[in-house]
Amino acid sequence: MKHLLRRLALPLLVVAAGPALAHNPMCDCEPVAGDQIKCTGGFSDGSGAPGVTLDVIGYDEQVLVPGKLGDDSSLTFKRPDGEFYVLFDAGPGHVVEIDYADIAQP
Repeated sequence: MKHLLRRLALPLLVVAAGPALAHNPMCDCEPVAGDQIKCTGGFSDGSGAPGVTLDVIGYDEQVLVPGKLGDDSSLTFKRPDGEFYVLFDAGPGHVVEIDYADIAQP
């Protein structure tokens, strides 16, 4: 009986460990030529995120720049005036916010 329980326990442990293997979202934004900002998104396993939503949102919750990451998992946009944040949204539990203050000034 103990041998049978051990055989059944291993697959259950493997299934339970599945969520621990999830890939975390990552996003980095940096200034580029002129007053442009380039944001690149992806996941901790090294995979890219083409087509994932990346919006630039003002502190008043207005979407200033609606966007999606391109084939190279990046989006370049003009730096908005005032306070804003970048929202990388790959779905529930896979969201990254970057505040304008954390993006270096050119």
